[in-house]
Amino acid sequence: QLQLAETGGGLVQPGGSLRLSCVGSGFAEATADYYAVGWFRQVPGADSEGISCISSSGDISGYAEFTKGRFAISRDNAKKTVYLQMNTLKPEDTAKYFCARATYGFCPTAWSRLDVFEQWGQGTQVTVSS
Repeated sequence: QLQLAETGGGLVQPGGSLRLSCVGSGFAEATADYYAVGWFRQVPGADSEGISCISSSGDISGYAEFTKGRFAISRDNAKKTVYLQMNTLKPEDTAKYFCARATYGFCPTAWSRLDVFEQWGQGTQVTVSS
């Protein structure tokens, strides 16, 4: 079964940048690049927030309003990896960030909803603080 693992989180000062990675692995890793992938974030006690989604071919469905041009999603299928570049980070961006695999190669119409994705990783914590 395909597995997803996120890395790249950590503590960063306001205004700083981080690049998160979502790597597909497992016996089905050869097919990891077949699927669309979304990025989400969640803080304790709140619902998850969809950030963006990228298709298997690299088409981007859009970004959540709160990113306001600060975040960028991309993928490198040769590396079975989807990235989330985050710039100009703010304290309110503090959350656990995780990636989710779609059922098909295209992003779901309701890509901002986690329940339309098939599986997701454990997440990586991002803390923005001075």
